Amino acid sequence: MDTRRIATVFGASGFIGRYVVKRLADAGYVVRAAMRNTEAGAFLRPLGSVGQIVPLYAPLDHEAAVHRAVEGADVVINLVGILAERRRGDFDRIQHVGAATVARLSASCGVRVLVQISAIGADSSSASFYARSKGMGEAAVRAAFPAATILRPSIVFGAEDQFFNRFGSMAVMSPVLPVIEGATRFQPVFVGDVAAAVIAVIDDPAAAGRTYELGGPDIESFRDLMIYINTETGRHRTLMAVPRWLANIQAAVLEHLPGKLLTSDQLMLLRRDNVVAEGMPGLEALGITPTPIRLVVPSYLRRYRPGGKNK
Repeated sequence: MDTRRIATVFGASGFIGRYVVKRLADAGYVVRAAMRNTEAGAFLRPLGSVGQIVPLYAPLDHEAAVHRAVEGADVVINLVGILAERRRGDFDRIQHVGAATVARLSASCGVRVLVQISAIGADSSSASFYARSKGMGEAAVRAAFPAATILRPSIVFGAEDQFFNRFGSMAVMSPVLPVIEGATRFQPVFVGDVAAAVIAVIDDPAAAGRTYELGGPDIESFRDLMIYINTETGRHRTLMAVPRWLANIQAAVLEHLPGKLLTSDQLMLLRRDNVVAEGMPGLEALGITPTPIRLVVPSYLRRYRPGGKNK
């Protein structure tokens, strides 16, 4: 592959971003690692050869910087997303308006491929601000760049994830593990498979204009996932079912504290299954065999076991 081909990755220093950057570098792209804090993305440089990965200041609310980041790029991937707002309106600013800006400027600069990372449950009419902004972002991307490919993953797992690690650390510190909306089903997908999907759609002209939902081979309820974490950490904490009224009170308090461990918007999302919709193309349609939770998660949940990772 011609090493002069340029790929711009917004959100490159995030959890999924580092895996996408590595895949692109391995494929021979020069990677513009676009982000708000370039110092935080310095760790990306060794993922490629000297000068192949270039951290670039390009927050989505800085139009001139976004333009510089996409100008001359062959491929643009937008991974930017948040799970909770720091300021009211952040969901819309980042996941709707920001996505629209990337798509509009990518189109005007003649970018060949645009990949927008969304989420299962994206819905412009949702009561959840998160899901609504994701849905509106998808619509804006389609309007500005009709050939864009949209990828909607379920919960993404991997060594740096914010799901299994969060509850694993909770199992260390707390005598109980909370079970909120325990019957809600999830289809966790491996971060390496999500990165592989990005590369697959870049190289497949048939993926232009399509939407894929990415889930792993395992569909588990929230309660079953807590049982699994309990087993893998060897902590055997009591599972405490949290009634909806109590969860609402907890979220009303926690969403105003640093870290935002639980928000009212997240509670809304937890009431809806997070699985690949029937008939939607997914990893298999891209030639990717989904990775089971049990092949990856135990390797990093070990650190939460009594006595540490070697137990």
